Amino acid sequence: MDETYLSKLNAQQRQAATFTHTRPLLIIAGAGTGKTNTLAHRVAHLIATGVSPGRILLLTFTRRAAQEMLRRVDGILQSAKLGGESTTTRLWGGTFHSVANRLLRIYSQAIGLGEAFTVMDRSDSEDLLNIVRSELGLDKGEARFPRKATCMSIYSRCVNAQEPVEDALKVHFPWCNQYPDQLKTLFKNYTNHKHEQNILDYDDLLLYWYHLLQNDQIAQQVSARFDAVLVDEYQDTNILQAGILQKLCPSGRGLTVVGDDAQSIYSFRAATVHNILDFSKTFPDAEVIKLQQNYRSVQPILDAANSVISLSPIGYRKELAAVRGSGQRPTLVHLTDEDQQARYVIDRVLHHLEAGIPLKRQAVLFRALHHSDVLEVELMRKNIPFVKYGGLKFLEAAHVKDLLSFLRLAENSRDSTSAFRILQLLDGIGPASAKRALEHLAAAMWDLHAWENHTPPAATKRQWPPFVDLMVNLAKGKMPLQQQVAETRRFYAPILEKRYDQAPMRIRDLQQLEQISSNFRDRSEMLSDLTLDPPASTQDLAGPPLLDEDYLILSTIHSAKGCEWDSVYVLHAADGNIPSDMTTGSQELIEEERRLFYVSLTRAKDFLYVCFPAFYQHRRPAKGYSMAQLTRFLPTDVVPMFDQVSLKKSGEVDAAAAIPANAASNVRTKIAGMWE
Repeated sequence: MDETYLSKLNAQQRQAATFTHTRPLLIIAGAGTGKTNTLAHRVAHLIATGVSPGRILLLTFTRRAAQEMLRRVDGILQSAKLGGESTTTRLWGGTFHSVANRLLRIYSQAIGLGEAFTVMDRSDSEDLLNIVRSELGLDKGEARFPRKATCMSIYSRCVNAQEPVEDALKVHFPWCNQYPDQLKTLFKNYTNHKHEQNILDYDDLLLYWYHLLQNDQIAQQVSARFDAVLVDEYQDTNILQAGILQKLCPSGRGLTVVGDDAQSIYSFRAATVHNILDFSKTFPDAEVIKLQQNYRSVQPILDAANSVISLSPIGYRKELAAVRGSGQRPTLVHLTDEDQQARYVIDRVLHHLEAGIPLKRQAVLFRALHHSDVLEVELMRKNIPFVKYGGLKFLEAAHVKDLLSFLRLAENSRDSTSAFRILQLLDGIGPASAKRALEHLAAAMWDLHAWENHTPPAATKRQWPPFVDLMVNLAKGKMPLQQQVAETRRFYAPILEKRYDQAPMRIRDLQQLEQISSNFRDRSEMLSDLTLDPPASTQDLAGPPLLDEDYLILSTIHSAKGCEWDSVYVLHAADGNIPSDMTTGSQELIEEERRLFYVSLTRAKDFLYVCFPAFYQHRRPAKGYSMAQLTRFLPTDVVPMFDQVSLKKSGEVDAAAAIPANAASNVRTKIAGMWE
């Protein structure tokens, strides 16, 4: 058979693409080693060697990844004249959840679902959970019971990690440790409500698929549908997904998984690195092939990254080798403080821009969203456009939805959905009280002034007058839009701080929303635009609107995974930031932080700058500063992999040099004389 379609693969890639599908295969694909290309060629090779496309299952983590993979497979087959245009349409390709939905509809009767079941999104699931929470009276206790978003996060963690509630609380939600029994009752009743309404939530798709396969007869039927099962990004799978794959391929026959243990960074989503580390234990007959030829970065950058990850006590050992020329060594930059860090990064960004690297091909990476605050101010001051990625998805961000609900109700007083949401933000108001307030408003023909003579619950009396004043003034629409957002934010901020975790980051989102509101003609236009074309995440609101086609990328390291740029700047390489001080409670969490740092280094193609500010200013509650330590992931034997630059405060050296050497020669004499 003519295998010219494999000619562009290197030896490692070709071995992985053509390995027999009768045995389990683990492909350890290092950063930038052509993972997607290799997996696409393996699918194409399976089809070229006689495996029916309809008997191939390709599992990815995003719809976009599945579409890109199928597009590549189709291109390979067509260029080699091995398949028609409809070949890949017969292939089972998609996310774990989409494939679960497809299979559950086939076997719905067998597991008692019925054909007409529907699937809720995350927001609807939280709302249903909140209704159950209210029915159980969990919102009426003396102590503040976890809110619906936190409850849903705990539920999701328990489902996907197959973790008892007690264990999930102890490790991931310690502030909720006193509620295990109440949460179990809540989740049981929530599950019963879903059963009664014949609905599933997002997590149920995997849970039902998993339990569907616990029936041996059904498991054999489902397994018999596929001759080959291929899984992308295997290091990101959770316990539930690994259990599904074991039932689909009990002996491992036909199973191919691709991933990189060094890039396993999503344990907060219940992913576990142990799935990929223990693959050969689960399937003893498995072949392990490593892809180590890197097509992205120059060798000095890879030398630094290899040195960082080699210090991890766990993982598959690999040495990434560059295909491209040697290039420039990465730079470790020692800086005085965050302000100097911002100025240095901007100077380097503009230097590379002048040298021909567009802003879009440069990225600033950081561990936490607020780490770029100082840099953003300086970028705006210098009129450098940027886009920021990372954080909560816009439509899932409860605090953004809360604030917009105030504005929606002011725009349309008949919007009972928004009214019901914001009324329950107030102390002492639950669903029943909110319903009474809505009935009072409806009786007054939706005139918000009517709430001035409504009697709220006793616990709400302090908040009620300023709330009604806010809504009446907003409804008049006489304030400039930016002032409307500001007044709403000021009223809502204390509520946010009581109800949600990570309050400072959420408040910054609302400040950014306030900033961009000045770009809209009126409230109606802003609400319409944000509804019809919402930003992908709350932090996409950062900065002014992009009038320039070119813009700098700002991103959390988590959001940067899978991306690459010519020039990369890693901020705050100090212990407490990298690794985060919130993740040093166990060695396992520290090792994930090491992998996160490794991911940041391997995003760079040609230029890499790792920035270490020595001092951090305390702005609240008391002013002062702290001295930092270089991240533990750059010990003394790794630092030589970097060129080092050390900067002092501007003017510090010049000022000292201007003082004559003998100007204070008698200082010691004067000090000694104090004690005569």
